[in-house]
Amino acid sequence: MKQPQQTTLSSATVVGWREWLSLPALGIERIKAKVDTGARTSAIHAFEVEPFQKQNAQWVRFALHPNQDDTETVIWCEAEVIDERNVTDSGGHTEKRFVILTEVKMGPLTWPIEVTLTNRDNMLFRMLLGRTAMTAGHIIVNPTMSFLTDESQYPHSDTQPSNEILDGESE
Repeated sequence: MKQPQQTTLSSATVVGWREWLSLPALGIERIKAKVDTGARTSAIHAFEVEPFQKQNAQWVRFALHPNQDDTETVIWCEAEVIDERNVTDSGGHTEKRFVILTEVKMGPLTWPIEVTLTNRDNMLFRMLLGRTAMTAGHIIVNPTMSFLTDESQYPHSDTQPSNEILDGESE
């Protein structure tokens, strides 16, 4: 029997509690995510979610606002549905969500992750990167830092690594 691969400190990539990601297969070049060790599965903001059939498989079409505080920018995405799951949020509310599989790119790293679709309009981050994705990507979170993997290829005030005093989900 094959033993699970162990991540050691020397083989893991250290990331901050928030990072810039891209989801190339969904056409999302850049989205700020909270790296959330309290969430099992990753989640992305989705609205106008519409299931449909394609090549004898269930797919979903959805829209998202990739930028915080910007409801004008909309990206339309399509992906195959791999599951539907009941997910309980941090407030104890359970919601049935579509689950898709897509590749995430964080700095030089790329790996496949499962992502649930949910409306995150009232949340600070459009995306959460959950524990399952962290394990698959061999990453470790330094909760006192932000934006460690960003290659600063885009001009933005939030791209430089920084030490922070944490106060919940606020920025």
